[in-house]
Amino acid sequence: MFNLTPDLLLSRLLVVLLGIPIHEWAHGWVAHLLGDTTPEMDGRLSLNPFVHLDPLGTVMILLTGFGWGRAAQVNPYRMTKVRNPRVGMALSALAGPLSNFIQALILAALLRFGALTFLPLEQSMWAANILVLAISVNIGLVAFNMLPIPPLDGSRVLVGVAPPRMASFIESLEPVAPYLLMVVLFVLPNLGIDLVSWLSYPLYEFLFRLLLL
Repeated sequence: MFNLTPDLLLSRLLVVLLGIPIHEWAHGWVAHLLGDTTPEMDGRLSLNPFVHLDPLGTVMILLTGFGWGRAAQVNPYRMTKVRNPRVGMALSALAGPLSNFIQALILAALLRFGALTFLPLEQSMWAANILVLAISVNIGLVAFNMLPIPPLDGSRVLVGVAPPRMASFIESLEPVAPYLLMVVLFVLPNLGIDLVSWLSYPLYEFLFRLLLL
């Protein structure tokens, strides 16, 4: 049903152990740099995967390549090193997808600069395939999380740069954001409206081509 192969499963496990934990840590780390003590008090300034993983989100990543971690809680009103709490929240939100892009960039650099050439040809090709698949999942997380749909990171980045009235409207959707996302992910596609693919695929394709030129 899920068309899993050992290589695909291994690449997704790599993202589970690195991509998701670093993503959530990055949210908390940037908030911490801006003065928010919430991530530290919650124990989220750790790279221990088990601190950041969500059980269902982990299973979803392993089975489908799409999933999530346990959201790092931050308080923009404690980010005293920026004047505007919305800007602080936007910077913290952006840090997560940016961390996945940096991870994909590092993996692509390993391929580009021949880091696997010391291996025998068969093992080198196998490792290269794992890295390409892991790059794909990380880039997919960037493209998905940057969608301007609450509660995704992209909506919080948009709040930080949008006019106040629009920002207030987006923030007003937060109480119903999980339900809104479920509608976008599962209801609309059954009606022939695949917003996620329409909005995320151009960014995914651009970044994937950029990294693997």
